[in-house]
Amino acid sequence: MTESSEPADGAALADAIRTGATTAGAAMDEALDRQVELQSLGAISFLAADLGREGAAAIDAGLKRRPKYFRLKPFTGVPFLMKDLGAAAAGLPVVCASAALPSIPPAEDAELARRFKAGGLVPFGVTTVPEFGLSLSSEPAIGPVARNPLDPALTPGGSSGGAAAAVAAGIVALAHATDAGGSTRVPAACCGLVGLKPTRGAMPGGPDFGNHIGGIAAELVVSRSLRDTALALEHFSGSGEGYFPDPDLDLPLSGRLDEAVTPLRIGIVLDVAEGRAIEPARREAVAHAGEVLGRAGHTLVTLDPARLAPLLADSEMVFDRIICTNLARNMPDLSKVERLTAAVARRGLAMTARDYQAAESTAVRVAHALWRLFDEVDIVLTPMLSGPPLPIGAFPFDHDDVELQWRRMSDFAPYAMLANVAGTPALSLPHGTDGAGLSLPIQLIGPMASDGLLLRLARVLQRAVPWSYRTTIAGLPS
Repeated sequence: MTESSEPADGAALADAIRTGATTAGAAMDEALDRQVELQSLGAISFLAADLGREGAAAIDAGLKRRPKYFRLKPFTGVPFLMKDLGAAAAGLPVVCASAALPSIPPAEDAELARRFKAGGLVPFGVTTVPEFGLSLSSEPAIGPVARNPLDPALTPGGSSGGAAAAVAAGIVALAHATDAGGSTRVPAACCGLVGLKPTRGAMPGGPDFGNHIGGIAAELVVSRSLRDTALALEHFSGSGEGYFPDPDLDLPLSGRLDEAVTPLRIGIVLDVAEGRAIEPARREAVAHAGEVLGRAGHTLVTLDPARLAPLLADSEMVFDRIICTNLARNMPDLSKVERLTAAVARRGLAMTARDYQAAESTAVRVAHALWRLFDEVDIVLTPMLSGPPLPIGAFPFDHDDVELQWRRMSDFAPYAMLANVAGTPALSLPHGTDGAGLSLPIQLIGPMASDGLLLRLARVLQRAVPWSYRTTIAGLPS
């Protein structure tokens, strides 16, 4: 399967609905049936089947009443899942996987959820996350435990683990994801999907979610295709007042993925200077991706991992202080949260204004240092994960050692937090499989507003090493 030959993705399902090959209602029914069959994966923490059916019926009625209008939507009638963190959709409660928050469905959509629906997506549930997103696995105490469709003994990643599991299993073609420290890209990497953390400010964050965590978080989707991710970025980014796509992001781009990319300087990093070494198969995937780009006319520039090590360490410090102080501010009662969550909040309570100001200043220095690096290279190519997806239970919450949790996360995804702190776009995509059939993911990091360029480079890599999925998308006609 190659993307340029119309892959099985959300856009393809939307085409089938628009042309009458199926209906939004039938697609929703099949998605609901699939989630029942695969309930053991724990991908969905809250199901609203009636809400989904009502939304699908409205799409089908709209196609009959105003066919031209509804056919303009990029994802007409495509079933969709929201994440239990970030933007909320009306009727779907966001509790951050915690018993401490009331399960009260909001009456109105957040701006991003409004855009999802305006684009034709039909939400019908909420996906599993770790409590308050504090892990790269998704195993909240309140349940369910999210499992990897490629191997249920392994994690699908976190914090968008349920979203990635649902997409990889074909319950939906794409799902809402957020990323504050790799939380979109790591699950995409674990499950063999496409995961883009957009440029800071490209996506709306309000009215309720806003800038709670110092600008390090970004929202979009995990998907099966570059085309779906490009369409999502193209249609859901931009100004919040009568929104329009941001021209600085090189939009529109969904129809330009196959355009040739002007020769670039690709900085390639194969390992890390500190922490857990990159497993050979994953290091070789990065090296092969570099060779592919070299054959396509780009110049490879080897980057010493030691040069990036201080930036990684600084990014981890910034992440620590922003996450801990944010949780402390928003969690006055620690009696109902998990043990590690309480420790994170207490750590935040112990931090001073000077500590937080130092984090903000350090974040600016990290962004500036990365900008200086982009004077020498145009794109940075790195490993996404140090090894295969970890077993369920690898990120326990039954302890108070916050630094141990952060170290486990950085060991697993050493180059994830850098893009969050610097505000730059970063893209995870599969580049082959290992002997166990697990994805070999790589990461592309670019300067601000290079989101479209990353997706076009990814197309070059995908042509060289096409990917496919074990399961079909529920509702898509064969």
